[in-house]
Amino acid sequence: MQAIGPVTAVDLPGFGQSETRSDLMSPDAMGDFLIEVLDHLRMERAHFVAPDIGTLATLYAASRKPERFESIVGGSGGISLNLLGDPLKRIVGSTRDDFAALEGGEQVYQLVKTMARATIPEGILEDYRTSSQGQRWNEVADFVRAYQRDLPRLETLLPAITVPTLVISGKHDPFVPPANGSFLAERMPHCRADIVDAGHFVWEEASDIYASLIADWITGEYRDV
Repeated sequence: MQAIGPVTAVDLPGFGQSETRSDLMSPDAMGDFLIEVLDHLRMERAHFVAPDIGTLATLYAASRKPERFESIVGGSGGISLNLLGDPLKRIVGSTRDDFAALEGGEQVYQLVKTMARATIPEGILEDYRTSSQGQRWNEVADFVRAYQRDLPRLETLLPAITVPTLVISGKHDPFVPPANGSFLAERMPHCRADIVDAGHFVWEEASDIYASLIADWITGEYRDV
């Protein structure tokens, strides 16, 4: 596989090991933050690989500053309220009180371990646990709860987002079914939707295929969409 770097990896506020910020727990607000990241790193233009919740934030950012994006790779992020899987719908419609009694780290650890359609190394599972421990997961779930407001708003913006976009969906994703990728491809003028034989965690479960799709896309395919 040819080199496609340099690569800058960012844990969005509240996700991974980053510090959290309650004012950024929505796709709309996080989109503005992504532009600030580009400014801070002095990147005028970049390819964005942003799965899961990153897809929504990146699309919001691209709707405002398309000149900063060479292309986008997204997927596994719910796009339409009507197309969300039942597990994700329950989180969208929840409140913090609904999960206040749960220890988030163990909950996420077991979720990833049992739902993944491939063996995920223990070190990666522990990172999921550490990143979600205590009430941290419940707090950042406010990002998903904001879908009720932000997804309908994002739908109206999609036809005007001209950045070349690749959406990679897991064929067996119970949270974000592949129909969400088709939804984007049907509404964005330069969007391609691919489906991989995996569940929600495509980047973990089919990492070789995932990396290959991204490499091919960034090294030329995005120009043909």
